[in-house]
Amino acid sequence: MTLTTPALLFPAISLLLLAYTNRFLVLAQLIRELNAREGESIRPLVVAQIENLRKRIRLIRLMQVWGVGSFLLCTLAMFAVFIAMPTAGTWLFGASLCALTMSLLLSLYEIHISCDAIAIELRNIEKKPIQK
Repeated sequence: MTLTTPALLFPAISLLLLAYTNRFLVLAQLIRELNAREGESIRPLVVAQIENLRKRIRLIRLMQVWGVGSFLLCTLAMFAVFIAMPTAGTWLFGASLCALTMSLLLSLYEIHISCDAIAIELRNIEKKPIQK
């Protein structure tokens, strides 16, 4: 393994972390809007969404933790190769790939949950009377 092998992951991991941060910011904004809009009482639809939002925020945090872990392990792999410890570098790079895989699997699950949130909204829309 050469120094450039782990370096190939740097742009991918960086873009992935940026995407995770954007998902987090969108959810945070949605939560703030719900809080401001609901006031003193909460509609049943919002109650159904709250647990979904909590779960998604936790998942995004885990996605970010595993992504940052992958980034750190990748950096350590490059350092190990740089100081002529190729076996350690290979193992660290493998661990980096495992952490990245975990992050991506969590991301896939979070996408599944976000589809559930949209389904709740669609059910609410379907309950409304049709205008003629």
